[in-house]
Amino acid sequence: MGRRIDRIALYGTNQRSLLCLWGCLLVSTLLLLSGCSVTRHLPEGEVLYTGIKKQIVLNSDKSREAEAALVEIEAALACAPNNALFGSSTTRIPLPVGLWIYNRFERYTHGPGRWIFNHMAARPVLISTVNPELRVKVVNNILRENGFFSGTASFQEHPDKKNPRKASLSYTITMNKPYRYDSIEYRSISPAADSIIALKYRRDSAQMERRRTLLFRRSARTDTTLTLTEEIPLLKKGDVFNAAKLEAERQRITSLLKNHGFYYAKSEDLIFEADTLLTPGAVHLRMVPTPSLSYSQCHPWYIGDISFVLSDYQTNSSYDTIRYKGISVAYNDPLQVRPSVLNRQLRLLSGEEYTLRKNSRTLSALSRLGIFSSSEIQFTPRTDSLGCDTLDMRVLSTIDLPLDGKIELNLTSKSNDQIGPGALFSLTKRNVFRGGELFSFTVRGSYEWQTGNWAGQGRSAIHSYEIGTAISLTFPQILFPYQYNKKRNYQASTIVKLYGDRLSRAGYFQLFSFGGSTTYDFKTTRSSKHTLVPFDLSYNYLSYVSNQFDSILTANPALALSFKNQFVPKMGYTYTYDNSSTRRVGNTFWWQTSASTAGVILSSLYMLKGEPFTSRKELFNIPYAQFLKLTSEVRYNLRIDKKQSLAMRLGAGVIYAYGKDGVAPFAEQFYVGGANSIRAFTIRSIGPGGTVPNTGNRYSYLDQTGDIKLEANVEYRFGLVGNLKGALFVDAGNNWLLKHDADRPLGQFKLKSLADQIALGTGCGLRYDLTFLVLRFDLGVALHLPYETTKSGYYNVPRFKDGLGLHLAIGYPF
Repeated sequence: MGRRIDRIALYGTNQRSLLCLWGCLLVSTLLLLSGCSVTRHLPEGEVLYTGIKKQIVLNSDKSREAEAALVEIEAALACAPNNALFGSSTTRIPLPVGLWIYNRFERYTHGPGRWIFNHMAARPVLISTVNPELRVKVVNNILRENGFFSGTASFQEHPDKKNPRKASLSYTITMNKPYRYDSIEYRSISPAADSIIALKYRRDSAQMERRRTLLFRRSARTDTTLTLTEEIPLLKKGDVFNAAKLEAERQRITSLLKNHGFYYAKSEDLIFEADTLLTPGAVHLRMVPTPSLSYSQCHPWYIGDISFVLSDYQTNSSYDTIRYKGISVAYNDPLQVRPSVLNRQLRLLSGEEYTLRKNSRTLSALSRLGIFSSSEIQFTPRTDSLGCDTLDMRVLSTIDLPLDGKIELNLTSKSNDQIGPGALFSLTKRNVFRGGELFSFTVRGSYEWQTGNWAGQGRSAIHSYEIGTAISLTFPQILFPYQYNKKRNYQASTIVKLYGDRLSRAGYFQLFSFGGSTTYDFKTTRSSKHTLVPFDLSYNYLSYVSNQFDSILTANPALALSFKNQFVPKMGYTYTYDNSSTRRVGNTFWWQTSASTAGVILSSLYMLKGEPFTSRKELFNIPYAQFLKLTSEVRYNLRIDKKQSLAMRLGAGVIYAYGKDGVAPFAEQFYVGGANSIRAFTIRSIGPGGTVPNTGNRYSYLDQTGDIKLEANVEYRFGLVGNLKGALFVDAGNNWLLKHDADRPLGQFKLKSLADQIALGTGCGLRYDLTFLVLRFDLGVALHLPYETTKSGYYNVPRFKDGLGLHLAIGYPF
């Protein structure tokens, strides 16, 4: 033993000696390199750039326009020197190791010296490379484009006092007052265009407000009304001159004309002329057409004949033709799409004025069918005569492959120490009835076995498997009621689904679940989606219960009621608002509210027969669930800049079970925790309320559900390197019981104990964003447990490691 201690001590001594040797070698290397001049090998006449010494702004104001211009100017002048601190243009790291290596190993052309040079050297950033003369010219252009016509920019070099071959730069920007619009004039392209453009800008503010109200009313009745952003000009008298807004206004006017029939209108044919001499400090603006404007660009066009050309995916060149309600359809035999379906997707109709908006909506409607791999619309003047105003419309579509298959494999690890593989196979048949219908067949399965503390208990360890199948038929329209079968500008579908599942936990229970549903999905605007489920009937059947699991159910009546055999006849409605597709930049807002009920119609029918509404009811001599459920969730993403954002989520839910049992089905109850919830806790590991988890019972997680749920999350997201991003987050929430439960007395929701029963956690995470896939790793740290522990105070986690939660997931949590 003595000799072993000696060897260990000697090994430790050798390690310390080795570390000292490496430390001395590193210091010696740095000292050797520091003796190398960073400018010795610069090309003749070149000067090393050491950053921006100062940036002076004169005669500036606090206006929004001035601040925006300064942001552009700073970006144009920014240039990081060698050994810059985080890319800063003004702050440098004291040790220019990269430059030292460059000057020390620059002479080597091969061997280890050249390898060190290629991989560790930093090429000098020269004043000539920075090119301050060009940057000053760019700044002068930025000043003029933002209305600061009398503004100027200049630069000055500041040579280093010890080494004249090093220099920093300073910039002086004189802004002065910006020029504002004194008058805005729109010269007529043609009398028809003049009625669209010129007359709209001669109204006072009160008239424009009345115009807004009228537009909203018209938008509810007809599809021909333009949006407010197209009607209201971007340029107003008194605004600061801005070149970017001029281009945006030119694009807006072009879109305005195209939506009033001017098919050949182009933004390049509109020119802005600015006069800054007529009134000092002001701009007189005038928009005029180019002299080369053709006659076809000066009048509106109307839709003539409409035809479809359907190309088979097998590229058959022979076509047959059929006519339907004024449209002709050329197709490869046999006809794979009903002409009525094609006619229903048209937004541009024969005899109507051409509009760009309806053109885009027609293409979108064809794409939503899911039948075609590509579609395009061609317009051709009917004749070459000067007075022609009719465009014949031709839709070219290529039919996609009829079948689509998908296989998914995964490995799942759960908080109850279960791990196992899973697989999913789905097959989709497109265009089943030649109307864009989708038929899908899905089979999924998974197998799990117990690990951790329970794995060594022989036959008592849990082995389980789950297998399920589903078939669904999706129609690209609302089938019922009939009056909803009109042409829609946004997506609408009807989904009919049948499904069945079997869950088996060896030695404990076997649970069957099967049912069917009908769902209507439709959007009324780009941001508003409605989901109506008028029919959803499922049946849960516990086919086998072992003696051990039966004892668990006997000890917990509430859990037993949630596992009972019963029908779940549901109906519900969900509204979703999402402005992410309507906002060009900035913050996004998402809100979803869902209401559902089970058994209310059947219970109402029983009540007509004289039975109490809340009594226990049966369907086919089997009890059915009776509950009301309401959930709502709000998400807000505050964009700070291109790499930083603050994401927030607030969610709440309540379920009220009525009837004799007064317990909602287990699958409908709320739970918190996990990778997409409170990340300091594993799934179902907290709640309800202040109930202390029974860590000695492997099935305790089954009972940590409730009737009320509150949850809030705040996450700060930022970029790190390339596609790697980071996050700091705070999560809070819990679930509670609506009614008193003798087995869980601390689980009932009470306002006086709400603050103490909110679980709180924080943490950090990494995200690898591949655009189509986001890999996420989160480390959660518990700050407060919602129940009493052996540790007093708000931070009541007994041991730090007990409050850690590790999560590897796909996608953002919200």
